[in-house]
Amino acid sequence: MQISLWLTFLAASWAISLSPGPGAIAAMGAGVNHGFARGYWLTIGLALGIITQLMIVGIGLGALMVASATAFAVVKWMGVAYLLWLGLQQWRAPVSALQRIDGERSEATRRTLVLRGWGLNAVNPKGTAFMLAVVPQFIDPSRPLALQYAVIGATLVCTDLIVMAGYTAMAARVLAVLKSPGQVRAMNRLFGTLFVAAATLLAAFRRA
Repeated sequence: MQISLWLTFLAASWAISLSPGPGAIAAMGAGVNHGFARGYWLTIGLALGIITQLMIVGIGLGALMVASATAFAVVKWMGVAYLLWLGLQQWRAPVSALQRIDGERSEATRRTLVLRGWGLNAVNPKGTAFMLAVVPQFIDPSRPLALQYAVIGATLVCTDLIVMAGYTAMAARVLAVLKSPGQVRAMNRLFGTLFVAAATLLAAFRRA
């Protein structure tokens, strides 16, 4: 990939990562509930989800989703259900989770956070549709495809790791000002509502 082409893709990657979406909501929710050190494990899962999406596109399953209305619908509603589940979990999160400022703030394991992040990005037909629409524009069929996909994947992952670190750290600072159970409950329900809103938007998503 030529450097000029890569710089264009890098700019697009930053724009995509910075735009609000389920990943950003999840990163902020993890920062609020678990602090930066533990909450950042969710971002690792988000990055793995990006790699999964790129593999789907790379091996052609993404094209099947675009061609098959049934396959697309199945994946889309799986994503909707997952976002709704996350919203319910956040809405019902125990107030005490944010009160333990010293030591562990939550019993959520690193593995749980990684899987949660992976699920957000892997089960996302909008992500597949985006990659199918954008990635081919940066691929040169005359050059080795594996290397090009590796460069694209590394760019997307590195960008997301940096941006989501910012979201997680910003939200983690909220811990310092959350003093009452009422404030904690309101914050949990805010993020829960945002997940439900994201699920609603995904449910309304239609292929072009």
